[in-house]
Amino acid sequence: MSGITSFSEDRSEPLVLTSRRNPLVARLRDLHTPAGRSRQGLLLLEGTHLVQEVVRLRLQPELLLATPTWCEGHRDLLACLPAATQLRQATAAVLEAAASTRHPDGVLLTLVPPVPATPHPCGEAPAFVLALDRLQDPGNLGTLLRTALAAGVQPAWLGEGADPLSPKVLRASAGAALELPLLRLTTDDLLHRVEQAREGGLQIVAAAAAAPRPYWQVDWCERTLLLLGNEGAGLAAPLLDLADHQVSIPHRPSVESLSVAVAAAPLLLERGRQTLSA
Repeated sequence: MSGITSFSEDRSEPLVLTSRRNPLVARLRDLHTPAGRSRQGLLLLEGTHLVQEVVRLRLQPELLLATPTWCEGHRDLLACLPAATQLRQATAAVLEAAASTRHPDGVLLTLVPPVPATPHPCGEAPAFVLALDRLQDPGNLGTLLRTALAAGVQPAWLGEGADPLSPKVLRASAGAALELPLLRLTTDDLLHRVEQAREGGLQIVAAAAAAPRPYWQVDWCERTLLLLGNEGAGLAAPLLDLADHQVSIPHRPSVESLSVAVAAAPLLLERGRQTLSA
C-alpha cells in the first residue's frame, strides 16, 4: 500500500479500533444526518462498490475505515487511493456501529461532496435535463439517478425533497449520484429554471398519470427537459402548466400508478431508443 497514509500512523490510537465509544464512531454517525454532513462538509459512503466508484472517478477521500479482513482482500483497491487518504482499521462491530446499514460489507469512506452542477455557458445548453419536484424516498431517488446517468442526462435539477448525497441515495444510485451533475433548488428556483429552459428552446415533457398521450409519441430526439413529480402529489401545478407535452405510461387499470423510479426508466431511455431508430 505504498503511496497512501499507512494504518495506525497515530500511535496514540490502537492498531485496530475495538470500542464503539471511539470518537471516530460518533463522527461517522453524525454523517447519517443532513445537519451532520453540512457541519463536517463530508459525505459517508458505504460498501466496496462505492469505494471502487470513488477510485474510478478520481475523487479525493478523506478517510477510509475498514476491517482487517476487508483490507487483506482488497490490497489492490487500497493501493489506488490518493496519498492523502487516512486509513483506519476497525472490528466488524465498530464498523457496524458507525454505518447506516445493519450489515456493512467491511468498509466505509468519507468524501468531500462533488462540486454542484453549474449553468452551461451561453451557447452550450444541455440537450437532456431531468427536473425532479420534491421526491421524498431516498431509494426512489437513488434508483432514478442511476437510470438518468445511463440515459445521458446532463444535468439533474432537484427541487427540494430527499438529499441526493445521503448514504441511502448514494447506495441506491450505485455511485451515479457522484458522477451525475446535480443541482439542488428550492421549489421556486426550480420553476424559474424550467421557465428559462423553455425560453432557451428545450421542449418540456411532464409525466402525468392521467395524460392521454403515451410517452413514445413525443420526439425525444429534440432537446428535452423531463419533469417528474412527488411520489404522492405528483407535479406542482405551476410546473405542469409549463409542459409542452404531458405523457403517461399505459398500463393495466388494476394498478393505480407506478412508482416514480419505475416510471422514470422508460421515459428516460426512450430518447436513446429513438436516437438508435432514427
